[in-house]
Amino acid sequence: MADNRCDSNRYTREYLDSLMIEQRVIDSVLPTAKTRILGKEFATPVMNSAFSHLGKAHPGYPAAMAEGFRAAGALNMWGMSTDEEMESIYASGADTIEIIKPYLEEDKIFRRIEFARAHGAFAVGMDIDHAYGRNGAYDEVGPEKMEPKTVAQLRSYVQAAGDLPFVVKGVLSVSDACKCAEAGAGAIVVSHHHGIFDGAVPPLQILPKIKEAMGDRMELFVDGGFVSGLDVFKALALGARAVSVSRHILEKTYESGAAGVEQEIRKMTGELVSVMGRCGFRTTQEIDDTVLWYRA
Repeated sequence: MADNRCDSNRYTREYLDSLMIEQRVIDSVLPTAKTRILGKEFATPVMNSAFSHLGKAHPGYPAAMAEGFRAAGALNMWGMSTDEEMESIYASGADTIEIIKPYLEEDKIFRRIEFARAHGAFAVGMDIDHAYGRNGAYDEVGPEKMEPKTVAQLRSYVQAAGDLPFVVKGVLSVSDACKCAEAGAGAIVVSHHHGIFDGAVPPLQILPKIKEAMGDRMELFVDGGFVSGLDVFKALALGARAVSVSRHILEKTYESGAAGVEQEIRKMTGELVSVMGRCGFRTTQEIDDTVLWYRA
């Protein structure tokens, strides 16, 4: 168990809650949450994160979650799964980003990229922060060994993806963001992988610095403990194009399957629209940090 003095998830929640919002309702209109992500318009900036292994303990749940995101007009993202699980996700019709682990064996990475392309993936990418374990060694996920990747390796994956956008997940520094841009990535997910290491900077705290460095070179997504439309608004105000919300929605999958997932996404999107209206923003693209105040 992580020492509470270094708990990255607690830091992340505290930082989220430290952000306050000023109100600007005069001349405002009812906004829209429609958001263009990697060239396609979605009904909401709320998107899935890269779940892994969910189908092992809960068969059918990956497809149910994907169906819920599809029904809500949201972008789906998925992580390490069996071929059968991924096929069921693609069969749901959800626009899906397949996130691949940083396998030591390069052939496995290229095989996963080709699998994603063959099954109609919306985009493909890599979970770079799964390279290290907590025991002074590279990470291992079951029998699979991992390793950190170089810019040259990332560039080769981007090239293998062809016309599919390549998304790098687990970026938590301007340095890594710049290297992702150098490799040709189309988007990055600013994230510490739900506290994969203790003492990590909250994603929203470093997001503005990454946004400043990247400009319009790539799209920025963010992941890390978001549970409401208000949380999503704060992320958009600090520079995110889209916001991954998954562990919170997972409970709805357990309770009522795809319908529960769809209902929760629509609820969060409605909360987001209400906050946007109170701040005078008509579209998600207009949202900026001029309405944010920081509580000491």
